[in-house]
Amino acid sequence: MKELQASSCSSYPGPTEYLFQLLRGGLKARKCGTSLVPAALGGHYEKMDQVDLRCGDLHIDLCIKVLGPQYRLSKNEIYILIGLDAELYYVRNDLISHYALSFNLLVPSETNFLHFTWHAKSKVEYKLGFQVDNFVAMDMPQVNISAQGEVPRTLSVFRVELSCTGKVDSEVMILMQLNLTVNSSKNFTVLNFKRRKMCYKKLEEVKTSALDKNTSRTIYDPVHAAPTTSTRVFYISVGVCCAVIFLVAIILAVLHLHSMKRIELDDSISASSSSQGLSQPSTQTTQYLRADTPNNATPITSYPTLRIEKNDLRSVTLLEAKAKVKDIAISRERITLKDVLQEGTFGRIFHGILVDEKDPNKEKQAFVKTVKDQASEIQVTMMLTESCKLRGLHHRNLLPITHVCIEEGEKPMVILPYMNWGNLKLFLRQCKLVEANNPQAISQQDLVHMAIQIACGMSYLARREVIHKDLAARNCLIDDTLQVKITDNALSRDLFPMDYHCLGDNENRPVRWMALESLVNNEFSSASDVWAFGVTLWELMTLGQTPYVDIDPFEMAAYLKDGYRIAQPINCPDELFAVMACCWALDPEERPKFQQLVQCLTEFHAALGAYV
Repeated sequence: MKELQASSCSSYPGPTEYLFQLLRGGLKARKCGTSLVPAALGGHYEKMDQVDLRCGDLHIDLCIKVLGPQYRLSKNEIYILIGLDAELYYVRNDLISHYALSFNLLVPSETNFLHFTWHAKSKVEYKLGFQVDNFVAMDMPQVNISAQGEVPRTLSVFRVELSCTGKVDSEVMILMQLNLTVNSSKNFTVLNFKRRKMCYKKLEEVKTSALDKNTSRTIYDPVHAAPTTSTRVFYISVGVCCAVIFLVAIILAVLHLHSMKRIELDDSISASSSSQGLSQPSTQTTQYLRADTPNNATPITSYPTLRIEKNDLRSVTLLEAKAKVKDIAISRERITLKDVLQEGTFGRIFHGILVDEKDPNKEKQAFVKTVKDQASEIQVTMMLTESCKLRGLHHRNLLPITHVCIEEGEKPMVILPYMNWGNLKLFLRQCKLVEANNPQAISQQDLVHMAIQIACGMSYLARREVIHKDLAARNCLIDDTLQVKITDNALSRDLFPMDYHCLGDNENRPVRWMALESLVNNEFSSASDVWAFGVTLWELMTLGQTPYVDIDPFEMAAYLKDGYRIAQPINCPDELFAVMACCWALDPEERPKFQQLVQCLTEFHAALGAYV
């Protein structure tokens, strides 16, 4: 087998067998068949007259009929940006690749400069301009050449600086527009190059004071001997205090662990004879695959490089839950309840109207989560606690709560921004119902775009060291522009009871979406969220089907240990299923990171667009 190689830009590669290089870092999945290469790597072109530019570490080929120059992305830059060992041609053999120009490449967050090499064999005038969609996150790009002038006749290099401000976390879209004029405005060409870059908020640095810097000089100064001694005593005292606090913390942690083990043992004994919360196995048959990987028999251990959390089963009182959200509490009078969108045994989700606090004439739509009169205090507490999972986080693919209503005598309400197509799982199932009459209702490219958005939101959570623990289509929302946002799992157990199962530990868990280490050791990490993302991607490609539908929840752990996984969905491309399979690696360290998944899915999405 050969590794995937980009062919020349004048033609597409033919059928071949290859080891599909899915992700940077060497993560590979087996695949045989016809290779899918993004159109940006070859294919349809349109004619242009003249110029030659090359984008330095980012070489781009602009070939001109009369002058014969080139403008391309080099192999090195392409590998940095999208992980492929190939050159990306924008213009070649007198032809412009509109697919290549529309290819929106991701600039690594640590990269601040792009270098361009250009020249022309005859007079070509240029104008260079930039657009940035978020000036709070990024400064206007700077170049070390004038904004307009004449393209050099000899090979020259100019630099574009893409500097983040460090004020906010945001993905910034950058447009570089190059206007080229040949023969005194008789031939005018506009080239738009799109880039995007993740900018992150800078952490405050602790600056060393001038007094500390001069300490080494004052130690031997007799005049300052007394202050130096007192300073040493002060630091020694602080060190002793810290050591005492550390020892006390260790003792408390040991006592807490012992008490937790006792509580878990009591819960296990009390629940051993109960089968409440189990669903009946379906009669539907589904094919499954056994992953042919060397670590199928590997025992589940701890992985020190991952941040691992245990599910905290410690009970929280209703008063404590209300205290956590007191700062975003609003008056009940500002909320008007309309239609019931979803309803469970004790929970409901309403379509509501929220009145602006300062201007009563301003209203906006909202989701309102609440409980029925018969809901227990534990159920109310759980709704409030789980609603806070994403609180305070800001990303375009996350939907945290904005307000709560916790007035005495009223059932608590949780308010979220409104998305008019509602729950993603219900939306997918509705698409499946109408698929027979309207096959074009939702395309495979749309589904991949949804997956990219979910991966972007989860990548943000991973960077913030937030573990979701319940990622699934049921915990995502969608609007009429196909924008998808991840939300918390408050009320999900009640609204989707068939997706949760109790395995004798008094806790309903999303067993079919959980990684093996979470099932066996109750350990959660970003890697276990990656596993759940793979299942969520499978949900997208099957339009909301239930995974492992005919497997007994009690047998899931043994089933996964033996290396079996859900089968490839019908009409799911091999490359896309390979991405899912990577997410289900038994060893958490071998699963891809969310940023790698974003990059891989973005490339695949572009490839799909090239063939539409």
